[in-house]
Amino acid sequence: MKKIPFYFLALVLFSCSPNQEEKEVVTETIIEEKIMEETPDSVLRHVVLFGFKESATQEDIDKVVAAFENLPNEIPEIKGFEWGTNNSPEGLNQGLTHAFTLTFYSEEDRAIYLPHPAHKAFGEVLGPYLDKVTVVDYWTK
Repeated sequence: MKKIPFYFLALVLFSCSPNQEEKEVVTETIIEEKIMEETPDSVLRHVVLFGFKESATQEDIDKVVAAFENLPNEIPEIKGFEWGTNNSPEGLNQGLTHAFTLTFYSEEDRAIYLPHPAHKAFGEVLGPYLDKVTVVDYWTK
């Protein structure tokens, strides 16, 4: 019986194994499936709107935003975080310029967040520059 050359066998095996792109797609799919398993059908959104004092500089506001952005690193109950500045042409923002949305998976998680020392420390950073605030929480449908 004739022996199959090793390099031919290696070539066949190598061509059958997934390439890097295929591996990445499989990995992304597994991660997405894991996220879907862990994400509830409905989540609790905590929407916070800020208006800053006229005396607040852009540097002051940037410091507040950076402190708020850091909260998910310190409070694991925060499952999502995003923010942006008002871009509505309607002119109905009543001086509120910055919007922040935090996502929680339960009211218990929010209850941990509200008195959390990191949240309290953020309030200390925010306080001197805050003029107006509105907070709305809702369960997604």
